[in-house]
Amino acid sequence: MAQSAYVGVYNRRWGVPLSDGGAVRLPRLVGQGRALEIIMTGRKVEAEECLRIGLCERVVPDGEARAAAESMARDIARFPQTCLRADRRLVYLVHGLADRAGLEREWSNGEGVFRAEGAAGAARFAAGEGRHGDFGAASAGLRSARAV
Repeated sequence: MAQSAYVGVYNRRWGVPLSDGGAVRLPRLVGQGRALEIIMTGRKVEAEECLRIGLCERVVPDGEARAAAESMARDIARFPQTCLRADRRLVYLVHGLADRAGLEREWSNGEGVFRAEGAAGAARFAAGEGRHGDFGAASAGLRSARAV
């Protein structure tokens, strides 16, 4: 999010009800109390507050938001996609479940993905790739594994 950017629930000012999922998604992102305050007041929520409350992941200088988003997309795209997409989907599927139910869903979700990509990745890690947060070595291994 650019430093000078802001968001808000501005439909409040004209008496237009929420109809775009804001009553569902905003509380999930920032908590019910904070979401209610933002929804009820219709106030401007500036970039630094958005970062602090979880409405954005990063604040960058004005004019650099698109480049930062594209850089993040490239970082994400270099990882094995079956696992990445399954994990993303899982986060949505377990949201709101009790801990035990969420853990059971996570365990059953990972089984097929591990066979598809995880076993090869675990073997590369066991062989020394990607240790200590060194993603350069891990992504080099991914490229060579894909080339085979």
